[in-house]
Amino acid sequence: MPQQTECPTCAEPLGPQDAFCGACGTALTGPPTLRDLPVVPSCPNCGSTELADGWCQGCGHAQPRARDHQEREVTGVAAVSDRGLRHHRNEDAFGVATAEAPDGTPAVVAVVCDGVSSSARPDEASATAVTAATDSLLAALQAGRDPGQAMREAIGAANRAVTALAHDGTPAEPGRHNNAPACTYVSAVSAAGLVTIGWVGDTRAYWIPDDRESAEPYRLTEDDSWAARMVAARLMDEAEAYADPRAHAITGWLGADAEDLDPHTVSFTPHVPGVLLICTDGLWNYAEAATDLAFFVRADARTEPLAAARALVGFAVERGGHDNITVAVLPIDPPVAAAAHDATLLDVPLPRAAEEDATVPLRRAAEPAAN
Repeated sequence: MPQQTECPTCAEPLGPQDAFCGACGTALTGPPTLRDLPVVPSCPNCGSTELADGWCQGCGHAQPRARDHQEREVTGVAAVSDRGLRHHRNEDAFGVATAEAPDGTPAVVAVVCDGVSSSARPDEASATAVTAATDSLLAALQAGRDPGQAMREAIGAANRAVTALAHDGTPAEPGRHNNAPACTYVSAVSAAGLVTIGWVGDTRAYWIPDDRESAEPYRLTEDDSWAARMVAARLMDEAEAYADPRAHAITGWLGADAEDLDPHTVSFTPHVPGVLLICTDGLWNYAEAATDLAFFVRADARTEPLAAARALVGFAVERGGHDNITVAVLPIDPPVAAAAHDATLLDVPLPRAAEEDATVPLRRAAEPAAN
């Protein structure tokens, strides 16, 4: 057994001849403990330690990967991502972080991306987009830029990063699609009472108030999808469009094959306490309407965001886990003082929506002033 230099119980420094810790009395001699033994990876299915290239040589089962299940919590936001039950890998990715503006105003950042399975290297596309967007948002906010401007810059950075994957010389995976790497995107910034959301594709943002009796949950994003386009063009009503097999085919994404990138940004001023959810379709496919999804959001989500994110992922897995599932939960406490920005539509009380899945008529984030 290697010589211990500190007590395993209380961390008291030890001498080379010590048989007991002088501070707490712990015995330091005897057979090796689990603390001393090397950790040997083993198959969770059969227990075999004969593993190679991600597979068990004993039973043939694929071994868990680092991205199969991920959780992270920082001040003001928590996120959970899970592979689900049907996919062989997790093609979702997320990033959560905090930033501080030059005047000391704190900001919370969350980014969620979903790799397009019909493209090459979708898992790399989502991870690359998350990294590029998160870095861009943090740099812009720390430099004091407007959240709307920061959001647009981040979407552009993410798109350039995913586009670059198509030209990096990496050969296509055997048996996989040859389409350029692609992913959908949604992100949120919460700062000084203002929430700014940006998205491309069908990753979504929802507003879930604490008091769901007097305040209405809302979906804050509009999908870039075939069904949404048919409804917008008044070629079909909503029920007819979403019943079509083509309903969820996306019409917007990040990557080299995105012909006309049309990023969406909106600003949202919460007027009551609640949580903002941003998530992939692996969650919302099981509860698409905001009021339906709100039913599965814990009542204490604002104070226990990680527990709320875990519960939502668990709900999707229990419903079948047909896709990768990722959700970020941002607690929102409206400031007592007036917000330091122009009013948005949600600064005033809203009537309950007539439609079960109404999307809030938000303003677009302000465009940059002309030079």
